[in-house]
Amino acid sequence: MQSLLTGAGVSLLFTLFLTPLFIRLFHRLQWGQFIRDDGPVSHHAKRGTATMGGVVFILASVVGYFVGHLNNLGNITISGLLVLLLMVGLGLVGFVDDFLKTRNQRSLGLGGWAKVFGQVLVATVFALLVLQFPRTAEGAGGKTYTATPASPTISIVRDQWFDGSVLSFTALFGVTIGVIVFVVWIWLIVTATSNGVNVTDGLDGLATGSSIFAIGSYVIIGFWQFNQSCFDKTLEAVNVPLCYTVRDPLDLAVVAACITGALVGFLWWNTSPAQIFMGDTGSLALGGAVAALAVLSHTELLLLFIGGLFVIEPGSVIVQRAYFKVTHGKRIFLMSPIHHHFELKGWAEVTVVVRFWIVAGLLSALGVGLFYLEWLSRAK
Repeated sequence: MQSLLTGAGVSLLFTLFLTPLFIRLFHRLQWGQFIRDDGPVSHHAKRGTATMGGVVFILASVVGYFVGHLNNLGNITISGLLVLLLMVGLGLVGFVDDFLKTRNQRSLGLGGWAKVFGQVLVATVFALLVLQFPRTAEGAGGKTYTATPASPTISIVRDQWFDGSVLSFTALFGVTIGVIVFVVWIWLIVTATSNGVNVTDGLDGLATGSSIFAIGSYVIIGFWQFNQSCFDKTLEAVNVPLCYTVRDPLDLAVVAACITGALVGFLWWNTSPAQIFMGDTGSLALGGAVAALAVLSHTELLLLFIGGLFVIEPGSVIVQRAYFKVTHGKRIFLMSPIHHHFELKGWAEVTVVVRFWIVAGLLSALGVGLFYLEWLSRAK
């Protein structure tokens, strides 16, 4: 708990007080935002605003995590490091994209397929590592449990079971094909989530505030899984069906708290009118963090609720394009993603952001509620 509170506090203070220094540095480096001419007219005033702000909260999260563990370096876990690995790796892909935009002064940095290739490359490294580093220990009910950071299973709230055995990619397809399918599964989760956050990042503070709800949910989930861990010998045998085989749940809560704290401090400067944008550096990194927390907490499919806004936003783009092609030029929304639709209908930017935050918060709360409801249903 001390690591969690210390890490979150350090990350928050880092972004809250050091972001102005980064804003001045980015202006000096001429890292200013380029605004599309076909977007809402109100956005043209944002041209030149410091971008690549994701660098700030990525650094804050990493610093907060390690400072939080200073009193006991032995509590640093492979699971926590893997979350940071995916976050930093996708942040680097976004940084290249942002750098090309600022250097060339255009809205396109990396080409679409080049960006996807970078995401897939980082996701592949992550996927191959998360099935390594097994932990074996005697735990609840006197049983011996073994867990790797991720589980090759179809997971909603915990590893799902089918006819008495784990419904896993390995069990269904054999060891070799199973690993390949698992890697593809991770590609899907990582690219979908990171691009979902990227599409959502179109208004001041929208992606930041929504990510606070989503990543903050994993603080609660990780702490609850720690209290009900199968690796805890103090659990009574009667509670064995309720325990979670997540490898390092407390450290997942710690790293989620550090990222959340960093985002709270960053939001002070990113809310309307934003003095700094996170850029693709930040949006891809946040998507990576959310995806990693979902995979390592064995709640991948629950991400549809916890990160619900990151499903709605790109979903509106897909629906718009499909409808446009089917109807030969007609549109459902005035503009996609959907937050621009409401802007063009006359909603103030702040109004859109706050109302979308409410939606994001409610969906995240629903996800956490479903997580706890599953435990209650097993407890009866």
